[in-house]
Amino acid sequence: MSNIPDYTDTERSIVQQTVKERYGKPVDVQSADAEIRLYPDDRELTSVPVLYWEARGAHFVIFKVGEKSYRNQFFYSSREQFGTGREEYDEIGDCVITLLRVQADHESTRASDKVD
Repeated sequence: MSNIPDYTDTERSIVQQTVKERYGKPVDVQSADAEIRLYPDDRELTSVPVLYWEARGAHFVIFKVGEKSYRNQFFYSSREQFGTGREEYDEIGDCVITLLRVQADHESTRASDKVD
């Protein structure tokens, strides 16, 4: 059993509003749970709350790993998974904004690679 608190209404609202601003329309942000290793040398997985959404062919996940502690990731498939280069965030707003920016940059790179 995990001692990690669920997302607050404020945290959810920040994510939903930021995603809406990015795409210019509401996007369904869903709550879920995931089992992850909190520390690289953990043998056991810990269940943590997750916010998840899909947009423009990408899947986005924000893991809550502690009180005011978040990790993020976006992916296209099990073989194409990406992070932001930063392991954890202590502000949900910074976490979601950085995730969206890195994915937007990646999307631009993918589009230009297809043109070449």
